[in-house]
This record gives sequence, C-alpha cells and structure tokens, in this order.
Amino acid sequence: MPKDNGIGASTIRREDIKFLTGRGRYTDDINLHAQTYVVFVRSQVAHGRIVSIDTSAAEAMPGVLAVLTGEDFVAKGGNPAGWLIQSRGGEAMKEPKRPVLAHGKVRHVGDAYAAVVGESIAAARNGAEAIIADIEALPAIIDMATAVADSANRVHDEIENNVCFDWGWIEDNKAAVDEAFEKAPHVTTLELVNNRLVPNAMEPRASIGDYDPGTGDYKLYTTSQNPHLTRLLISAFVMGIPENKLTVIAPDVGGGFGSKIYHYGEEAVVLEASKRLGRPVKWAADRSESFLSDAHGRDHVTKIQLATDLEGNFLALRTETLANVGAYLSNFATVTPTFLHGTLMAGPYKTPLVYVNVKAVFTNTAPVDAYRGAGRPEATFSIERVVDKCARELGLEPWELRRRNFIQPDQFPYQTPVGVVYDIGNYGATLDRLVEMVDPAGFEARVADSAKRGKMRGLGLSTWIEACGIAPSNLVGQLGARVGLYDAATVRVNATGNLSVMVGAHSHGQGHETVFAQIVSDMLGIGIEQVEIVHGDTSKIPFGMGTYGSRSLAVCGSAMVRATEKIIAKGKKIAAHMLEASLDDIVFENGSFTVAGTDKAKSFGEIAFSAYVPHNYPLEELEPGLEETAFYDPGNFTYPAGAYACEVEVDPETGQVTVLGFSAADDFGNVMNPMIVEGQVHGGVAQGIGQALLEGCAYDAEGQLLSASYMDYTMPRADDLPFYNVDHSCVTPCTHNPLGVKGCGEAGAIGSPPAVVNAVIDALHRAGHTNVTHIDMPLSPQRVWSAMNG
Repeated sequence: MPKDNGIGASTIRREDIKFLTGRGRYTDDINLHAQTYVVFVRSQVAHGRIVSIDTSAAEAMPGVLAVLTGEDFVAKGGNPAGWLIQSRGGEAMKEPKRPVLAHGKVRHVGDAYAAVVGESIAAARNGAEAIIADIEALPAIIDMATAVADSANRVHDEIENNVCFDWGWIEDNKAAVDEAFEKAPHVTTLELVNNRLVPNAMEPRASIGDYDPGTGDYKLYTTSQNPHLTRLLISAFVMGIPENKLTVIAPDVGGGFGSKIYHYGEEAVVLEASKRLGRPVKWAADRSESFLSDAHGRDHVTKIQLATDLEGNFLALRTETLANVGAYLSNFATVTPTFLHGTLMAGPYKTPLVYVNVKAVFTNTAPVDAYRGAGRPEATFSIERVVDKCARELGLEPWELRRRNFIQPDQFPYQTPVGVVYDIGNYGATLDRLVEMVDPAGFEARVADSAKRGKMRGLGLSTWIEACGIAPSNLVGQLGARVGLYDAATVRVNATGNLSVMVGAHSHGQGHETVFAQIVSDMLGIGIEQVEIVHGDTSKIPFGMGTYGSRSLAVCGSAMVRATEKIIAKGKKIAAHMLEASLDDIVFENGSFTVAGTDKAKSFGEIAFSAYVPHNYPLEELEPGLEETAFYDPGNFTYPAGAYACEVEVDPETGQVTVLGFSAADDFGNVMNPMIVEGQVHGGVAQGIGQALLEGCAYDAEGQLLSASYMDYTMPRADDLPFYNVDHSCVTPCTHNPLGVKGCGEAGAIGSPPAVVNAVIDALHRAGHTNVTHIDMPLSPQRVWSAMNG
C-alpha cells in the first residue's frame, strides 16, 4: 500500500483550492503601476501585399501613446522553427522569416500588422480603428493540393510550390517497402483527413511587458507552457535582449494543450512598447482573436496503405501525407508531422517494413503546430483506421487481427523499422483487460436492444502507442532540433527542514504541485505539506524545457529525483560526522538517518538545521547548506500504450451519433497518483471525442475563417460525453528513468478518435451499409446521414 500522500496514493490536488475559491493569479489578473494597454490591428484578408499603413490619425487620437508596425521590427530578428528538417534529397527545408508584425505582406486572416498602445483599452481600440491600411488583395492559397500544384501563387514569394520540405522516413526503406507492396497478396488503401482543430484553452493568451529604464531589465508576464524557451527565443532570435536582462514569468495558466508552448509576436511587441514608453504594456486576447491567431492543430491529408498476407499478417505499411503548416512556421511546426509522427507509424505492431512521406505545405491560414498528442494522434488515427478496414476486407475480427500482429513481450527491447527502439511493453495485456471491461460477448444483445429502439449500435477498437519525453538531446540534435531536451530541478532544504523544489516544467492543470511534492516527501520521509513546488519564473527556476509531450514526470520528475538523491547523499555525510560513524554505516529511511545496527539516529530536520547552523559540522569536508540541482537528459523516449473501445448508437433518420460508453486500458508504467492519471485520461478522451464527432476548423476559398466563434465551432459538452471506464492496472515500468514512469497526459486524445470512428463504421456495417468504409472527422450528423444515403 502507498504511504499516506506518498508515491502511489490518490492524494487530492492541493493546488485546486485556490482555483476553486477564485484565488488563482492569471496573467490578466496582474495589473502594474502606470500600466498601458495594446490592441493589435489584424488583417481582414487572407493574402495581401501591404502598400501603405497610415498611422497619423491614430497617433493623434486622445489617449494613444504609441503605434508600432512591422517597420519597427525589420532590423530585429524573426521567430524561428525549433527543428530543421531535411527533404528526401538532402535539401534543407525552406524557413521564411516570421516577423513580429507582418511586413510586406499579410498571410492569413488575423495576421497582425500594427499595434496601438493607449492609456486604456478603449483608447487603444479607438486608435486601432483609425489606422488606414492599403492592402492589395492577392489570391488566397487554402487547399494544400492546390498550393503544391500552383507555382504562380505563393504564400512566401521566395518559396516555389509552397512546400516547406518533402520528408521521407526512412528513405533507405523505400525500395524494400515498394517491393513488398508489389508482391503482397492483399493491400488495403485508405485516404483520410485529420481535421484541423482550434486548441481553445480556457484562458486566452495574454502578456504584459515591463521594462525598467533604471536597470535595463525586462520582465514578461505571459501565458506560457515553456517560459525558458520563450526567454531564449526572444533573446537569441527575435529581440536580441541579453538573457540575463530578461525575466519571463508564467503565473497560473488556464490550460494550454500545446498552443502555449510557442513564442508569439505579441510577447515581443509588449516588451518593445514598454521600453519605448517606460511603462508596463498589457495585452489580453479575446476569444475571437484567439480563434484567428493561436496556433491550430492537426490538419493532415493522408493516403495510407497496408500490405498483408491472406491471414492478416502485416508485411509493410506506407503513407503519403500533406501536412498544413499554415502561413508561418511556428516553433514546433516542422517536428510535429515528421519525427513526432513518422517515428510512430509502426504502432504496437511488428510490421517489418514502413515508409513515411510528408510534404509540409504553406497556406494562407493560421500557423499549425503541436496540439495535445502532436503528431501521435495523426499517426494512430491513420494506422488504426486502415487496420480496421483491412480486417473487414479479409473477413477477420478487428480484435484478432491486432492481436495477431502485436509485438510480443519477449521481443523487447524492440527495434522498429521507423528508427525508435521500444524498451518495454505488453500490448496483449491491455487488450485482454479491455475485453474484460467491454464485454464483447454481450454486445450482440445490446445491438438487438438498440434495434428495438430504431437505432444502430457499433463497437470500435483502437490499440495505440505513444512516444513521450523526446530524447536524448544528442540524438535529436542530429535530427535537427535547435534546443536540448533535458530538464532540471533544484531542491532547496531550508534550515527548519521544509523544502522549496524549483522545477523547469510548468504546471497548467497537470497537478505538478501535488505529484512532485508526493515524490519528494516520500523520498525524504517528511510530510507533503513541508514541500513547496516552484515553477514558471525564469529568475527562480533552473533552465528547463517546459511542459509538453507528456514529458514532465519522466524528464523533469527524474531530474527532481536525482537532486533529491544528492540531498540524501549529503545528509548522510553530515549524519556520519554528527553520529561519529562511518559513512558506509549510515542508513536513511522514513525521514531518519541512523547508524546501522544501533539506535543512534538524527532526524531529517536535525540534519537540515546542522547544515545551516554548522556548529557541529565537517566544514573541512563539506560546504554548509543543503541545496542541490540536477539536470536529466533521458536515454530514450518513454512508450505508454493502451487499448481503447467505444460503443455508439447512430440514429438512421438523422445521422446523429451518441457515445454510449468508452473504456480505456492503459499502460503508463509506474503510477504516482492514480486519481490524477485518471483525470488526465478523462480530459484527453473528451478532446478525442470532440475531434471525432464535433470539432472542425474551416476556412472558405477566400481564406475567411468560417468557424471563428463558439457559434460555429462545436466544443464537446457534458451531455456529449459518456461515463468513462478507465484502467491502468497493466504496468510495464519504463526501463531507463528512475521512477519507471511513462507519459499519460496525451494518451486519451491519441487513442480515442479512431475508436469512435471505428465504432460508427461498425454500426453502419451491421445495419447493412457495407459500402461505407470511411467518413472523415468530424462525423457530424450531416456527414453520417450523407454516407448512409449515398
């Protein structure tokens, strides 16, 4: 049994009290002395050449303090992509400059080309409305296939065919894969769309720039998942501010789902404007602004083929994908459809040959980047849909076809044909557990019950694997990463025995303040209330790489464990001196340093006090104090996996899909807090169901965003979602981090969309609509009804 509030206990999230009582402190809650406000002027056309921008009327308006345009930032740098990807022929990707404010051209509706600073929001808005811009409209480039085929119309004038890169993985596999398909007894082909999504975090983005002319120091308060990366990008690439002069603070952040990993131009503008005025400058987006300017997610068009023998054994798999990167390269835009996608195209299967081709395409739409799962949902959806289609074509049960092709437990570590090595897993165990949860044997009776009520019932399956905690740094550097992918933690023991733990990861709903404290308190044998977790302020925390990719516990948590181990090691040395014993005889357990085989002991608090009041202390051997820092760079990804099932009813009269139940059997390695893990899965599944049935970001042919508000973009609500049956009892501990943990934050969003779609197709087939082999997401009533009715 886990200790009270220790590792493995379902400790209640202690950070929730402030949120539930209205005491959270978000960026928009911060108001500084003499604060001003900025409003951005955004393009109303998707593609246009800026002929002129007349700011004179705005500058003359009461309360307007400054107007900035792209011209003010021309001499500065641009916001870079975080990964350099090579095309198949070895050619470097095309990386156009992403300006702070649009200069020369606007490239999507919502592209900011001017900013007005005022004494009040109203004054800034009035000034923004007074700006007169002469923008020569150009043809909008929206459809990816058209963008690639049209060399005349270009999002960026210097990039022919609008292609950022043409990537093949692994290129040396291609000939063997093609030969396998030529000889294969059976080939299943499926063309599908992974629909564009808007992240829609509860808190819109906001930033405050605060320049101190007396010291030359800058402070940026911002809604960031990754404050150190934001500081690095602003310093090294965008503004040239020395890092030691820039502090980035991400206070409470109301969700991110990936969209707040990146640096956005608004952050640079508030800093520059604050320096010019010598006063703080604040910006907070409204929801419409967020729809237009936040980085979107997904948006792939894929052709996937699976070659098998007639018994259903997988022989080879290949895909061709057009991946939309939008108008500019956001920071992770190039890695999401490549190394976070292509390296997962083997799935949990022992497919011997895999080849992946991805063309990244510029369009006149908002930039596209990592969104919960980031490349892994796109890979899983393609695989699990084509596997289901293959099963129907071969007349095999989808459950059995998957089981037949699983990598077996005795095959680990398993070298995949897509470059990565899975360290451990047991995919049959999670599928067995799912069978117990779902009761497939009783499904036919449930089908009959639905039929009595005039409904069609279906059961869909998805078996998935994910790579979390991108690593190691030396490998990803060879693959094009421009940053390291380690993390760091500092454990500071105060003289009275309580702790401050400074971590590079950022918490914005994950529960770090609880789980990280559970681990440290468990290791040190002290109360969880004695441990404070500090994050989000670059002036306080060690250089860390933030929170994304289900990396926080596996990477930052491991750094924290290593730092805590250093604390214990130093504590043993102090205890050996105080207890007049050999270091080898000191044992630390349950918060006490003891001499083995005796009753001589010192509590953790006594050792901490001695470290800071070193009257009886080995000063000739040890420095005073008790504070340690550790950096941790993983040796490999972690590979959580699972099996999901969805049960739906479809109304044949309207095409309406109702999700009746959803079951998830996951292997997350060792689980630190079961309650928080279950909550993470719940949230991910809700977003996956949203993508499968409801959410769809749409532009018209002129590049106008048709789904620019909640009137047009459907978010899942409570009555759209079923009761979730979640299990994580199948455990294969990660072999290469000290906690044996794997990621869990994105799993639900990865495994759920194909399970939902497979369930709907199953319902239609059972009702005789065998001609319907696929429906693109979201499966709206109109799309389902249209598919049934030809």
